[in-house]
Amino acid sequence: MSEIVNVLPPLYECALEAEKYVAAGGWDQPLRLFALVDAARFAEAEPGLAGRLEEARGEEVEPGTAFVTVEQEDLPPHEDVEELLAQLAWPAEVDGVAVAVERVVLPPEAEAGLPEDPAAAARASLEHPDRADIRLLAAVTRDGERVCLVRQRAHDSDDKVAVGSEIAPGLLDALAATLED
Repeated sequence: MSEIVNVLPPLYECALEAEKYVAAGGWDQPLRLFALVDAARFAEAEPGLAGRLEEARGEEVEPGTAFVTVEQEDLPPHEDVEELLAQLAWPAEVDGVAVAVERVVLPPEAEAGLPEDPAAAARASLEHPDRADIRLLAAVTRDGERVCLVRQRAHDSDDKVAVGSEIAPGLLDALAATLED
């Protein structure tokens, strides 16, 4: 009997690893931002890390088969993720970008009763009994690949993370815009 091997596209694998990394920090985290770099090119530029990459993967890293995530620290102050992303641009060496952000979501019937004022609506959302806390991890590449993962606080388990390419299209579009020339 032959063994079935499930091979994920490099962006999906990278996004899943980044989401697990962020999840290990628990909930109520600030926005987390990552540059994605082709692992083979990264190993070439950083020979001291090449062995660690190969050891982690169990094989030599071939171009286009994996990404290295580089967390961006000391982000400028921002009110919301779209505002921050609109201020960013990446050098050509960056092949993709990922962002992890927490949100509160409400069922459609609950959203209908929210106040018009954004600050009052945010407070009402946080106090609503039917609210759900989620974390989105969205990732895109320069060649147009995209993936979004969703983890719910109520179902906080690695095997309960939803994955799709159009879960948060506005966030994915905003990320992709940071990679445009």
